[in-house]
Amino acid sequence: MSDIVEASSSGRAAPSMRALVIGGSLAGLFTGTLLLRAGWNVDIFERSPDDLDSRGGGIVLQPEVVEVFRRAGVDLSTLALGVTSQSRVVFHPDGSIQSRRLAPQTQTSWSLIYSTMRRAFGPDNYHQGRRLVNIRQKPGGSVTAVFDDGREETGDLLVGADGSNSTVRQLLWTNAEPSYAGYLAWRGLVPEDAMPEIARETLHGDFAFANNRESHILGYLVPGERNDTREGRRFYNWVWYRAVDDAQLRDVMTDVTGRYRGYSIPEGQLAPAWREHVWRDADALLPPAFRAIVRATSQPFAQAIRDLSVDRMVKGRVILVGDAGSIPRPHTAASTSKAATNALALQAALLRLPDDVDKALASWEPQQTALGRYLLEHGRQVGNHLLFGSASPKQVG
Repeated sequence: MSDIVEASSSGRAAPSMRALVIGGSLAGLFTGTLLLRAGWNVDIFERSPDDLDSRGGGIVLQPEVVEVFRRAGVDLSTLALGVTSQSRVVFHPDGSIQSRRLAPQTQTSWSLIYSTMRRAFGPDNYHQGRRLVNIRQKPGGSVTAVFDDGREETGDLLVGADGSNSTVRQLLWTNAEPSYAGYLAWRGLVPEDAMPEIARETLHGDFAFANNRESHILGYLVPGERNDTREGRRFYNWVWYRAVDDAQLRDVMTDVTGRYRGYSIPEGQLAPAWREHVWRDADALLPPAFRAIVRATSQPFAQAIRDLSVDRMVKGRVILVGDAGSIPRPHTAASTSKAATNALALQAALLRLPDDVDKALASWEPQQTALGRYLLEHGRQVGNHLLFGSASPKQVG
């Protein structure tokens, strides 16, 4: 990940400058909050009419996220940022230890980062149930977002922060489509006090891994309900990568009601046959401790692993940030930190050039696109090695 760029306080945007941020998840909150702190008027438009799912899985806490918290005015002295693991442990399939090394790090959760940033941004300019359908730009810098209810909003900058299935990208970057990597991630969260004895004895407190044929699993503790980091109140978060062909993927992504969901199945929506499949595969492929923790997961969920990196992140006064602009594989542990890096660098560029937005965007773009390309290639190399032992034929070219 690139070095954090310290924002200069020498310039602030004129009060009339307005940013329209499309997407109210982490990338949108990072960017919107930092633009607000830079003196911009900011509105965030989230397509979901409800609060976003607070039970998302675990995330390795990276310094870029902590820096966003700091610049957003979050009191870090009173915030429990996550759960610390002490060692990285790799297990053989039979449960014996392949390697162990001291590597303290902090794991947090999507929920903790999201709720912290929602408080930092505030409720007044966070609009839910607003689905983007069109974008219009005019010479001179204005950009208009058109929503499905017929309402329009005009500003000086439109930020596409609407995730891997970005509507902003689909509207203006029409040839940029994510590609399936040939495998998915089964995921699960188990309350700490419900961990089976063998899992508690073997996995608790460490960042653990195990490999097998077309199988790679990892797990660690994360904050629990309402971001509780106290012992006994946390979750054990596991992620299990398994090779799945295109036909199987479509079946997996058809939920318990028969609805096809594309590339992710949320907790509680996995079809019973696939839940049983996960448990059977665990018996066949995983070390005893991981087998037990997967078996203890009543509602596994799933995410298809996809790749994307765009050549340009700026089109006029429209930009892409976070997974809208590039999707790194999870092995990089960089999706959230990349979104934070995009936002930090954008704030710094606009503060450095407060009177020339176009020049600021031109200076911001090259390093961010380079970061996306680097993470794309790095993630492919790591993932294809772990799952296939070499380059995957699905990624040739």
